Amino acid sequence: MAVSEGSAVRLLHTSDWHLGRSFHGHDLLAAQAEAMDRLVELSREAAVELVVIAGDLYDRAIPPAEAVRLFTDTVARLRSNGAAVVAIAGNHDSHVRVSVYDELLSALEVTIRGRWQRSDQPVLLSPRSGGSPVAIYPLPYLEPLLDGPGLQQNAEQPLTSQRLRHPEVTELALNRIRADLARRPGSRSVLVAHAFVAGGSSSESERELSVGHAEAVPVAMFGGFHYVALGHLHRSQQLDGPRLAYSGTPLPYSFSEESHVKSVRLVELAADGSPSVEAVPLGVGRPLRSLSGDLEKLLRDPELASAEQAWVRAELTDPLLPQQAMARLRQRFPHVVELRHRRPEGEGLSSSARSQRIRAASSPEQRLLAFFADQQGRPPLPAEEQLLRQALAAAGRTGER
Repeated sequence: MAVSEGSAVRLLHTSDWHLGRSFHGHDLLAAQAEAMDRLVELSREAAVELVVIAGDLYDRAIPPAEAVRLFTDTVARLRSNGAAVVAIAGNHDSHVRVSVYDELLSALEVTIRGRWQRSDQPVLLSPRSGGSPVAIYPLPYLEPLLDGPGLQQNAEQPLTSQRLRHPEVTELALNRIRADLARRPGSRSVLVAHAFVAGGSSSESERELSVGHAEAVPVAMFGGFHYVALGHLHRSQQLDGPRLAYSGTPLPYSFSEESHVKSVRLVELAADGSPSVEAVPLGVGRPLRSLSGDLEKLLRDPELASAEQAWVRAELTDPLLPQQAMARLRQRFPHVVELRHRRPEGEGLSSSARSQRIRAASSPEQRLLAFFADQQGRPPLPAEEQLLRQALAAAGRTGER
């Protein structure tokens, strides 16, 4: 996207940094720092005027000190490039902790909102090239049980529902925001929100906001804004053309994201507020690979050379689980983090069917051997069978029931 002329405004939509997160027990901070470097570089190259972080700045409410330092360093470098920064708390963040200095930082063009009470107080951006101002409304993640009563109490028209869900609390908050926007005719508008919006595609690495996404917020509820920068879902995706979208995470955080192209959204708001968007791949971090086959094939197949530097999930299809399978895999794939064994004889059997098969064994001794075979994916070796029989005898369970 070339640098535009006229009164267009360029912003960078990011979300779900999850700083401090690990991947199957492996620290990701170095890879996250690489992603932050790329964001800073991109903000400079694209002459961005605003960087948006749509929630889940950290992976947990009390993040490690190194993650906090990475966040503050990244924000400082974005500001040194001339970009204002607007961030909101997500469902992984502590709303109080991340926004404790919001009032002080706002003077430095850094906004980190954690309270819904200020969501109708926009950040006003005056474009460098002139034209109408941009009103950015930061709406942090809303917890219905905690935030619902206060939103109801402060609403001009409270909802009649006794139990507020995510759609209802979002509606109440958006009503407050639209009331303020109505007093700013001619302004371009950007909403920053963290929620599960109906129609979005989720991943295994997200923390569900409700059971089965039963409380998804409808797309229609976000009408009236020129651009809606969403956070929470980890896949980059559009839900209402370029106007309403998730930017996704800067790195993959589960194997369900193996096919994702991790990117950020470079958004240009024209003079009339219409957005044009370019998804810019970040190209950082270790890739993910899911491999399946017998152990010898995985260790020797030359076509798997590209997986040698990836995070690997391996599914072995050997009839019996090979001895020291993980150690042998790591000789070729040093970053294998997950090992599964698909047992051909148990394929297609439910857990209840397998349990019934074990219970059907003729004696406690046979049931123990059947249980071992079910758990290990192979019958016990002679030495293992002897130990199992000895253990059963020591427990006084050698006779029939």
